Amino acid sequence: MPIVKEKAVCYVVQDDHLLVFTHLQHPMRITGVQVPAGTIKPGETPNQAAERELFEETGLEGIVSRELGTSTYDVRPMRDEIANRHFLELSVPQQDLSQRWVAGEQDPSHGGASELWECWWLPLEQAHVLAAGLGSQLWKLSQH
Repeated sequence: MPIVKEKAVCYVVQDDHLLVFTHLQHPMRITGVQVPAGTIKPGETPNQAAERELFEETGLEGIVSRELGTSTYDVRPMRDEIANRHFLELSVPQQDLSQRWVAGEQDPSHGGASELWECWWLPLEQAHVLAAGLGSQLWKLSQH
């Protein structure tokens, strides 16, 4: 029976661009385009986890502006895990949308080696390319 893990998924949008990243150490055909996300720690709310994950994975400080809902994603066969994802919209100080920067994770929750990725701003209209169901709640960004 797979383990159910609570996850926080971060949507950060500025001027119709979504903050995304692509891994530098793995081919894009394997990891795809992703948004900041991660496991909610014991005692942490989804909002707290989203703000922490955003900073840990991109170096940007943000605050949750809206909860967008949840969805379930079966991670198998990669890991014997079901992710119960909490999707949150976050705001950050105004950014230069042409900027790309390297960030990463020293201690991934899955226990593997440290990871590096390149963060960048993807036009929202192209966000259908998000990997592994990470785009499932994008449609809610246009609802206020």
